[in-house]
Amino acid sequence: MKKFFALVLVSILLLSACSSGSSTSSSSEKKINDITVWAWDPNFNIKALEMAKEAYKKENKELNVKVVEYAQADIIQKLNTSLSSGTTKGLPNMVLIEDYRAQSFLKAYPDMFYELTDSFHANDFAKYKIAPTSIDGKNYGIPFDTGVAGLYVRTDYLEKAGYSIEDLHNMSWEKYIEVGKKVKEATGKQMLTQDPKDLGLIRMMIQSSGAWYLESDGATPAIANNDALKEAFKTYKELLDADIVKPVSDWSQFVAGFNSGEIASVPTGNWITPSIKSEASQSGKWAVLPFPKLANVSNSINATNLGGSSWYVLNTDGKEESADFLAKTFGSNVDFYQDLVKEIGAIGTYQPAAESEAYKASDEYFGGQKIIADFSSWTEQIPQVNYGLHTYAIEDLLATGMQDYLKGKDLDKVLKDVQKQAEEQIK
Repeated sequence: MKKFFALVLVSILLLSACSSGSSTSSSSEKKINDITVWAWDPNFNIKALEMAKEAYKKENKELNVKVVEYAQADIIQKLNTSLSSGTTKGLPNMVLIEDYRAQSFLKAYPDMFYELTDSFHANDFAKYKIAPTSIDGKNYGIPFDTGVAGLYVRTDYLEKAGYSIEDLHNMSWEKYIEVGKKVKEATGKQMLTQDPKDLGLIRMMIQSSGAWYLESDGATPAIANNDALKEAFKTYKELLDADIVKPVSDWSQFVAGFNSGEIASVPTGNWITPSIKSEASQSGKWAVLPFPKLANVSNSINATNLGGSSWYVLNTDGKEESADFLAKTFGSNVDFYQDLVKEIGAIGTYQPAAESEAYKASDEYFGGQKIIADFSSWTEQIPQVNYGLHTYAIEDLLATGMQDYLKGKDLDKVLKDVQKQAEEQIK
């Protein structure tokens, strides 16, 4: 009888173990069919996501991707609030993060983001996009759009000043100022707009030289002995002293400047193309040239960046499905990238797409110029820098320093003071 009960007990235990094992296996293999992604800008990023959803249906019709629109500032606030408390509850499976801010999230919350190294081939993307999306050689973001900059110019105004497009290729800021004076003399038009609170122009100038506000570690302020930054400050003042700059205070004034015909050029990121083309009466009067370089910085080149974002996956249930969605759309799909260019003018940093027909198409608005091909070519040349953790914090200090400099304060003293302030603020 004892043997009988012993056998029964063993059988029960074995059945229980099998049942438990089966349950665990089933749970681990459970598929997630609903994932959520946060992004901003309905006409660009959100539209790109909706297109990605359609493209991914060829891979997996079962996955439901819910796109939620928030302002970029709201996404940053929500991420920081939740992640700083150590929880991902209430957060999406995927999120868009601006490249300038990515390192601050990845380094502050290293366990909260899912590694994507094996989900795509990083070497297929523009090199400059990999630094902000990676840590210690591991990829956590799939690069999206390029903020590659160019110099948009009114060809009719240049011609009145005696210049052809060929005259201005790969020029320095020194040459740009010379051209601006002659254009104003010939047409009465200012060469560019500038918001005193926005140092995007400085940002583009220093990245063209492979420099940033921080050392290569992405954490140590590099202001006082930064040759590129010093030259950028000088150039900024020379632009203002040449009286070829129209001040603006917001985005609408910025766009109105060139749409109204009052501005002869726009040095900025390629994302401005739709705004320029929104004024149909100016079709055929614009061209895009390489971004000017700093004259007295030996390694400055005619290529730089302003803006751009990448996609990240939170380390939560659904991470594998999210990674697969990104890998098979933004991470590898040439046809998808062609559609992005044709539908919304979004230029990705996926290099194989640059060989596609959509990227080689001419644009009649720009006199038949193949502007997408040009931007793609410049993207590959953009110097890689480490945006680090404190781009905007330091830029706030520099904005004040710039005003001091413009009012007559010695430039070396200005930069040393900002260096000290940055070191005290960033610890």
